Amino acid sequence: MAIDIQAISGAMSVVVLALTAAYLVGLGACALVRPAWVRGFLQGHAGSARLHYLELALRLLVGGALLVHAPAMPWTQAFTFVGWVLVGTTLVLALVPWRRHQAFAQRTVPQALRFLPLMGVASLGLGAGLFYAIGFG
Repeated sequence: MAIDIQAISGAMSVVVLALTAAYLVGLGACALVRPAWVRGFLQGHAGSARLHYLELALRLLVGGALLVHAPAMPWTQAFTFVGWVLVGTTLVLALVPWRRHQAFAQRTVPQALRFLPLMGVASLGLGAGLFYAIGFG
């Protein structure tokens, strides 16, 4: 019995992308309904080395899933581009000491949070669009 690695990686990429879409929808809804909680959540992303590396691993996983599944998705080139952006920026961030990432986040996240309602709507739209693109819409 042969193992179809391509089918397994394709199925795994769909699971990763569906979980990502659910995360985006949930984050978007919480940004609109529980903004104080989302502020704390987003400000804690680079709060420790462990969270820094967890974030990098998740970014790499999502970027890889996009690269694997993009050929089966509408807007293949756009999803391929986003996948490469995630993988590339993750590899760059992996070379940056987490304390620098933390310092950068402490300076920039509060500025970005001024636009939390817009970020919430965008997150809802991106999550819904990702669900559609992987065939759940």
